[in-house]
Amino acid sequence: MAPDISDSFTKFDAKNKNYMKTKRTSEHTEVWGPHLIKLPEGVIPDYIALTPYQMLCWRTMGKAVKLRAKPNPKLEQQLLQAHMRMRPEEYVAYVWMSTFIVFAISTAIAALFGGLLLAFFNVQPALVLVFIVMLIAMPPLLTYMVLMSIPGSKAKTRARDINKRIGAAMSFISAMASADVNVDVIFKELAKQDIYGEIKHEAEWITRDTELLGIDILTAINRAAQRTPSVKFQEFLQGVVTSSTSGGQLKPYFLQKAEQYEKEGKLEMKSQLESLGLMAESFVTVVVAFPLFLVVIMAIMAIVPGGGGDSSMTILLLELVIGLMIPMSQFGFIFFIWNMTKESTM
Repeated sequence: MAPDISDSFTKFDAKNKNYMKTKRTSEHTEVWGPHLIKLPEGVIPDYIALTPYQMLCWRTMGKAVKLRAKPNPKLEQQLLQAHMRMRPEEYVAYVWMSTFIVFAISTAIAALFGGLLLAFFNVQPALVLVFIVMLIAMPPLLTYMVLMSIPGSKAKTRARDINKRIGAAMSFISAMASADVNVDVIFKELAKQDIYGEIKHEAEWITRDTELLGIDILTAINRAAQRTPSVKFQEFLQGVVTSSTSGGQLKPYFLQKAEQYEKEGKLEMKSQLESLGLMAESFVTVVVAFPLFLVVIMAIMAIVPGGGGDSSMTILLLELVIGLMIPMSQFGFIFFIWNMTKESTM
């Protein structure tokens, strides 16, 4: 059976007297559905979901936060720079709820210990009161301060990671620019390189703005410059926007920045080595030589009769130096040096 042939003139859009376009029929809409946008390959929705505890905090403290909390642009900027995908109101509710829970627990513990001290140890009520007040006030205060400082701390950690990898990332960008690759494609390829750490995530946000939100590349780069925690990366992105809007060429700019960050990386590495050398000299003096002399002197004082002081007390101090002072000082120096080398390595 031959298919039905519709009148060809009914396909033209004659409503606005535009005969160069065809109108979509109802059958075509029913078959194909609404107009859809095909996302790039590999792009999947990334939903922002709070943890069950954070949801409980928001449901419990959300109304109080909306009524009493003042706008905090600094916290909002820190959450954005730290890539903590929470609204400021949700994070404040989380902080308030956690502080209240710690306050309730510390109050119960303070009441229990205060009763035990008064009932079984006959401690003076004034001392017990001071102990209770400190035990009630200190934990909630510390909890609030620590939780409010977490976004800023994470933002600084991301900034350090970006600063130590920016030289290698500039080499990648300059190599792509030398091949006459467009800026949006450069950041898209940069977003696929895991070796560049937090710079990869910054490039992901730029690619998200251009490909998913439909923002032009210069506006996306300008927004990335405003939210990045690294001053170096911010200056680089602002330079890209300035060079593009002023009619300059980006290839020489990328090559210049790659050379600049390479020189700065060498200077930072030299300064890092000098600091490690100073730390090594301090380690030999403080942790090796000084305890050794102290142990020898105290051992002689304990052995020689009439060497001055009580021999039992000297032996006790010697045990404290050997068992506590030397291991703790070594652990402190090792941790400090490990932290320095960790920040300088990729």
